[in-house]
Amino acid sequence: MNWERIEGNWKQIRGRVREQWGKLTDDDIDVVNGRREQLAGKLQERYGLAKDEAETQIASWEKRADDRWFEK
Repeated sequence: MNWERIEGNWKQIRGRVREQWGKLTDDDIDVVNGRREQLAGKLQERYGLAKDEAETQIASWEKRADDRWFEK
């Protein structure tokens, strides 16, 4: 899955974001609005992660994304 598809369908996959990173608030998810760098920053802030670890988690999550995540 490429990030552009995730970004373009952010509202549809908000629940998947919350499943993966439950400490993110609805406001955090609104601020991120599909932007990868913003997501990394919020993960660093909420979980105390280093930037590299936040990026690793995002990449792993992105690899698991498939068509079932998106409403038809």
